[in-house]
Amino acid sequence: MEDLQVEICVYGAEQICPSCVNLPSSRETAEWLQAALDRKYGSRIIRVRYIDIHQPEGEKEKSFSKRVIEEDLWYPVVVIQDQIVAEGNPKLKDIYAALEKIGIAG
Repeated sequence: MEDLQVEICVYGAEQICPSCVNLPSSRETAEWLQAALDRKYGSRIIRVRYIDIHQPEGEKEKSFSKRVIEEDLWYPVVVIQDQIVAEGNPKLKDIYAALEKIGIAG
């Protein structure tokens, strides 16, 4: 059985922004992303973690959540190894490419 190799953080908020009305919530995006990545890579390789920017838990999460708010980033913001991979409506192709760059092959 393979061990967890990478964590993807999806920063967002429960409230959907007015211009994002037809898009899923940040939490729904995190769940969709986990399901899509599990199908491609298996369920033990990647963990997707949703982080509410208004209630972050750890110091690292608080710091990045503050950045999302202050820089007015479009959420959900998808982060892999401290790098922003996607903002707004994430594309699987971009996430797959970012994972490939760090050695996760599908």
